[in-house]
Amino acid sequence: MEKKKELKILAWIAAVFLFAYFMPVESNRFQEAILAMFDLARWYAQEHVILCLLPAFFIAGVIAVFVSQGAVMKYFGAKAKKWVAYTVASVSGTILAVCSCTILPLFSSIHKRGAGLGPAIAFLYSGPAINILAIILTARILGFEMGVARIVGAVVFAVVIGSAMSLIYRKEEKVKKEAQLKFPDVDEKRPMWQTALHFFTLVLILVFANWGAPAEGVTEGGWYLIWSNKWYITAVLGLVFIYSLIAILKIKWQHVAIATIVTAISAFVSSSPLVPMMVAIAGLSIITLIDKRDVDNKEWTIASWDFTKQIMPLLAIGVLAAGFLLGSTHGDTAIAGIIPNEWIANLVGGNSVFANFFASIVGAFMYFATLTEVPILQGLMAAGMGKGPALALLLAGPSLSLPNMLVIRGVIGTQKTLVYVALVVVMATISGLIYGGLF
Repeated sequence: MEKKKELKILAWIAAVFLFAYFMPVESNRFQEAILAMFDLARWYAQEHVILCLLPAFFIAGVIAVFVSQGAVMKYFGAKAKKWVAYTVASVSGTILAVCSCTILPLFSSIHKRGAGLGPAIAFLYSGPAINILAIILTARILGFEMGVARIVGAVVFAVVIGSAMSLIYRKEEKVKKEAQLKFPDVDEKRPMWQTALHFFTLVLILVFANWGAPAEGVTEGGWYLIWSNKWYITAVLGLVFIYSLIAILKIKWQHVAIATIVTAISAFVSSSPLVPMMVAIAGLSIITLIDKRDVDNKEWTIASWDFTKQIMPLLAIGVLAAGFLLGSTHGDTAIAGIIPNEWIANLVGGNSVFANFFASIVGAFMYFATLTEVPILQGLMAAGMGKGPALALLLAGPSLSLPNMLVIRGVIGTQKTLVYVALVVVMATISGLIYGGLF
């Protein structure tokens, strides 16, 4: 065992040395890929971590601490009826509106609390895939039939992939089920509506703080109305959250008031929403850590920090790798990775099995922040991408990414992760073929 470990270390050292020795630093393509790698990392840090991931870690902390194991198993575990578990899991994305990375702490949390593998995987897939904002944007920009195909495909995928994973690993699930059936019913510490109010207030803050801008030139309609007022909506939800901290979590109102005032001052002083969000998160962390009334309040922040430590390093590695390989595309920025974009566009034209399979593979490894897959696909379709491969990428892409895979592997293991990815890619390929044949 020790010998094997040492050989593994030697192999890694040799691989890094050979890469450094033969690094093609003179190549323009290599230089651009390096630039794309750091550009994507910078954009991810500026636009995604503070407003999206950090609130998601606290939402995961709510599940880990305030939602009892019995409550999770009631809807996702062995005691839950299968149709209930898969229905709740498969439509969760319409509420959460998250991306493939933001869903990870939530998935990790319900998995640790005893959710069955099938419903947990259905939840993992559906969270980013059935993002209602992305569905609406898809229908508006890529066509109504594409929007309908995406939501139908995503719901079916969530149920089928979750069921397939449960079937493949039925022996492990049987053992877990038998253990859960012996799990005694435990009374909730507080009424379920209070925990739900606290949880969904955080979820809605996450949704509206990240509400995307409407299409260029659009200055009316419900989407524009919400976007133009999203910070007022977020502020109102913040007041509900303040009520929750005081009335439900029983944190001293003086502590909450100080954190609120400091956050409000930072919002007026700074022109960037990132500053008040960071101040609010810091304030929330401090007042929960010093709270003496309920140990769960301190445990909430500690659990959120545990998810951060587990997930952030792997995400960072994944984002850097995705930027280097596939480039950085966001806003008006388009920097090619080591794999030329033209190759991708040329390989996914028409509706062949290969085109759909290749689109599924590219989508599975490429990172898409919430809503960004739509303009990227718009550009690829304009360059000749077929409708079938476009749907295949839509069904594989938002729910998977290289960073996402690395974290999933840490939660459920290498084998289950490979099976999950394979199921998504195969089903996306088949769906693309069918859709491309019809349209």
